[in-house]
Amino acid sequence: MAINDLPILSALRTKMQWHQERQRVLAENISNANTPNFRPNDLIDPKFDARGANAGGAMGSLAVIRTSATHIGGSGGGQSFRGDGGKSGFLTKPAGNAVNLEDQMLKVSANQMDYAAATSLYSRSLGLLKTAIGKR
Repeated sequence: MAINDLPILSALRTKMQWHQERQRVLAENISNANTPNFRPNDLIDPKFDARGANAGGAMGSLAVIRTSATHIGGSGGGQSFRGDGGKSGFLTKPAGNAVNLEDQMLKVSANQMDYAAATSLYSRSLGLLKTAIGKR
């Protein structure tokens, strides 16, 4: 089994790709803060299902729950993430723009911290695997 096939590393890669795509969407929201009739977008968190986990608590294979054909595929490139349709809950400005810069900046900051946590966990997991096989 290749290291790329390990379920936990695959799930972490998917999560990091989601954070990268979310950063792009949030940056687009901020850049269009003064555009008339612009509605902010966001992404829905990917859902992971721990199927195959036995009673001993061992991690089974992680799979992404697909409720629509446009959701994340099981593996491979070309993934796309579904947005929430701009349901931010904030009032629309007279020009029709619904972007709240404070909210968007908070989301960017939280996204950056979550991405840093996922990359740290990914690199530490690789380090543990290297130690286990004696490559360190």
